[in-house]
Amino acid sequence: MKTGAESKTKLRVAIVLGIVAIVSLAWVLIPESEPKPAPAVATAASQEKAKTAWGNESLDPRLRLDLLANSEKVKYEGKGTNIFRAVEQVDIPRVTVPPLSRQQKEAQQKAANLPPPPPPINLKYFGISNSKGERPQAFLSQGDDVWIAHEGDVVNRHYKIVHISPTAVEVEDLLNNNRQSISRTQG
Repeated sequence: MKTGAESKTKLRVAIVLGIVAIVSLAWVLIPESEPKPAPAVATAASQEKAKTAWGNESLDPRLRLDLLANSEKVKYEGKGTNIFRAVEQVDIPRVTVPPLSRQQKEAQQKAANLPPPPPPINLKYFGISNSKGERPQAFLSQGDDVWIAHEGDVVNRHYKIVHISPTAVEVEDLLNNNRQSISRTQG
């Protein structure tokens, strides 16, 4: 063992750290010396107060079948509302509609016999590429899908590109046999 100055300083640091550790451990493990309050003793006044708060019955924890039988005999007499509905049901007044004339009935029948209009073509035309010596290309989109198409191409297995111009593109819906001109959109 060395007895030089270096080993003495290490020994002193170790002793100081040991003392600090012992004091910290004692601080945590030894309970405080403050007196704890004594448990409250039930006085006659507090018992009487408890009896009046709960009626004149005792605080006996045993099951009282006579009180349960009385509570089962109680019938609910509410307003008749449904507590599970968020909104009260309101009586809606009936609206009387005047009878239709003969001409109005005929117009309704004619409108009922017409086939419904074809659904609109929901493609967006947002650009054109018109390079010299090449056929024009239209840039089309539907949702997140984007297509580049020439005249005569079929887009999305559903729409045929009939004519491309810088301002609009003419599209034919092959399923519904419907043609529509779609204007170029900005942005």
